[in-house]
Amino acid sequence: MTIATTLCAQWVSPGDGTTYTLPDLVAATDGVVTGDGTNFVIHADLTISTNDVLKIDNQVTRIDVAAVLVTINGSMICTNSDNNRVKFYGLNETQHFSMRFENATGCNIKKMYFSDGAGIKVIESEVTFDDVKFAYFTRDYSNAVIDIFNCDPIIRDCLFMLNEGSAISSPANGQASPQILGCDFDTNVNGINAPQINLGPGGNDTIRIVGNDIYTIMPTWHVGGISVADLMNTGSTKVLLKNNIVRENRYGYNQQGYTISSVIEGNQFINNNYEENPMNGGSGISIYGTTANNKAILRDNLITGNLWGITAIYQHDIDLGTAYDWGNNTIHDNGNGGEIYDLYNNSACDITAVGNDWGTTNYDDIENHIVHKPDDPNFGTVTFVPYVGYVGIEEIQEENTIKDNRVYSIEGRYLGDQIPEDFRGIYIKNNRKYMK
Repeated sequence: MTIATTLCAQWVSPGDGTTYTLPDLVAATDGVVTGDGTNFVIHADLTISTNDVLKIDNQVTRIDVAAVLVTINGSMICTNSDNNRVKFYGLNETQHFSMRFENATGCNIKKMYFSDGAGIKVIESEVTFDDVKFAYFTRDYSNAVIDIFNCDPIIRDCLFMLNEGSAISSPANGQASPQILGCDFDTNVNGINAPQINLGPGGNDTIRIVGNDIYTIMPTWHVGGISVADLMNTGSTKVLLKNNIVRENRYGYNQQGYTISSVIEGNQFINNNYEENPMNGGSGISIYGTTANNKAILRDNLITGNLWGITAIYQHDIDLGTAYDWGNNTIHDNGNGGEIYDLYNNSACDITAVGNDWGTTNYDDIENHIVHKPDDPNFGTVTFVPYVGYVGIEEIQEENTIKDNRVYSIEGRYLGDQIPEDFRGIYIKNNRKYMK
């Protein structure tokens, strides 16, 4: 590869609607970009202005970037195929590039491999990252690989691996609703107390974190899983957390602050116990509300092997299942210090937790694994009956003994052969439905 020896300080495109490929930039930038047709080097700051486009396709094999800033105010389009994932690398171990998308439109970054960068800022920009790999980023320019401000980028089918900062973050003083879909987060964050996905308040759209695998292979990194926080009472944050596997982190999911409404459905929070002091973390799910406007609905989740299953702190509005809409969460074997803590209601707020599987059908065992008002009169009550496998102590009294009575919830779930005192559903006897 030929590298120019005389380089200008920076290059800014004219903003006249031109689309640039890497060979075009070699010709236009007077040494800022050099290359041999397939491999290129960016030596100085490069800006693609509003109206202009940077296009990268499979004609490019590799782009090495010095410790410079690449700014996209126009568009960046990467139309790569499976045959050749274009590599966008820091030039060497001591030179880490930075990127900035600001007021950019129509950016589609597909099948790239970014490595040894110092951070990518996405500011009020339309950007989609599709099947992109991010590895070995430092924290020179940002505390995250992708740092989002006042926009809603799509991050789909991406891999974040062994980056020193969070994989994705947004600030406490902005609003962002990223769509994080089908990604792998493998051991990001080293040397700071932060989660792999670290988000502030959401914008007009819902924050969607769906179908991701979030884990660590380095327990000593003390990596958190996911955090969504509204610490400055900014707007109203909506979260959909669905079908994720969050495992082997310092904690699983943390929701903290003022006005947040989340639906937490179909996730697995497993063995998030990489915290040496249980007082500092280790929850599968933690809801810490500044007000009762911090709300969460939990359905069909598996929560096991964490230092704490679910912790509810200060104020909150948590729905773990009602008599008419069972939670169907499986919560068991979470604990520390030789004790089981499947649900710890460390607040004065009540929690409905009807219709969950606690790993046992013994009432006393479940009660012992839940911390609430019976343990401390200052705490709210957790209502957990009926639960999966629960059988009430009183049978229906009729003239003749009922031996084949079958009891169903309102949505038709078979509960057992006896009807609990507080049961509000239906039961079937002799092929006829009855309301209790």
